[in-house]
Amino acid sequence: MGNCPSDNTNAIDQSSFWGPNGVNWDTHRIGLAVAGSCTLVTIIISSISILLHARSYTNPRQQRQILRILFMPPIYSFISFLSYRFFRAYTYYSLIQVVYEAITLSAFLLLLIEFVADSTVVKDPKAALARKEKRRLMLPLCCWRYRPTKAYFMYAVKWAVLQYVIVRPAVSIASIICEAFNVLCPSEGFSPKYANVYLSAIDFVSISVALYGLLLFYSLTKEELKGRRPLAKFLAIKLIVFFTFYQSFVFSALNGKVIHATEYWTVTNISNGLNAFAICIEMIFFSAFMLWAYPWKEYKRKPGTPATRIWRPLLDCFNYSDFVLEIVGSVQYYFNRSSLKPPTARGPTDVPDFGETFGVGGYANDRLPIRRERGSPNPSVSGELHVIGSSFDLSSPPPYTTSDAMQPPPRHPDLKKDFAL
Repeated sequence: MGNCPSDNTNAIDQSSFWGPNGVNWDTHRIGLAVAGSCTLVTIIISSISILLHARSYTNPRQQRQILRILFMPPIYSFISFLSYRFFRAYTYYSLIQVVYEAITLSAFLLLLIEFVADSTVVKDPKAALARKEKRRLMLPLCCWRYRPTKAYFMYAVKWAVLQYVIVRPAVSIASIICEAFNVLCPSEGFSPKYANVYLSAIDFVSISVALYGLLLFYSLTKEELKGRRPLAKFLAIKLIVFFTFYQSFVFSALNGKVIHATEYWTVTNISNGLNAFAICIEMIFFSAFMLWAYPWKEYKRKPGTPATRIWRPLLDCFNYSDFVLEIVGSVQYYFNRSSLKPPTARGPTDVPDFGETFGVGGYANDRLPIRRERGSPNPSVSGELHVIGSSFDLSSPPPYTTSDAMQPPPRHPDLKKDFAL
């Protein structure tokens, strides 16, 4: 793996932003002013939405995930502004964006799970999935079928999305190391000589699995998510990912054809700068869209209830221990499954059946020894209860007739007299 050519020019612009006649305006500084203004507007819009949710923090399990999602536009916009300003370090800043993208996708899945759980009486998403029938997977895996009622389904969906929280930061750390050793070379595209193609392939597979798991759960629970604007919520995230990825691809494709190097900017610097500049503008619209897609009025506190202190929701938002617990739980489930261990501490054999609970079908109290009828390994209530020296027929009684009304009431058996105890 060889060293790639530098993405930056040796010449550095030494002119000052402020000159004797005022601001030294050039193309880069005009773009910097526009990008900074857009970033400021995005932060203001997102702060309003975040503050309203934080002051009416009435459903922490749901709003914790919503706050994480609402931070996506301002973080993207601010990081893009820094990428535009310090364009020589663009690679390092862009890695922060993709890491938070992984956090946002995982938060959205956990939010959908909370919505589905809230639609059931027992507040458990498994209760909603219990009504789902066996069905085909989505394209391109439509040849296989799955059953949502199986215990592994929820763990599989969670792991499909949450693995991106592990893989994406790992890829980012590897990219930073490769960039420091001058072997990443994103400007060379997907050349097998450099690390960028291999890290991009890992990232592509990881995000594809995450999006597939997210879409699978969304398509399965559309009925339970009615009234929650699930499509708008999903598009608010997905469109950010879509625009940032594809416009970066378009600008890179224009290198050397439409985009040409200048004295202080290489073609890579210019394409990266255009991408960062476009993101700063786009985040204004996405922050406004999220303000509508994630309304705070659904969680409006009751009259007379004091507002929540803003620090508690923010601490919940940036505390990612719930991600860790979900990841560990999924890994532990599959580890136990692969080692043929029961998924919980209480195995299925510990659960008493009807006969054990009520002392019939081969189970007995100390005073009444009961034996199971030969050839009946699975006793049922509709069989005979055999007690030593006697037996009772537990099958359904004959139909009631009018002549039965003239009969005296049945005598209750006396255990001591009948069984000589």
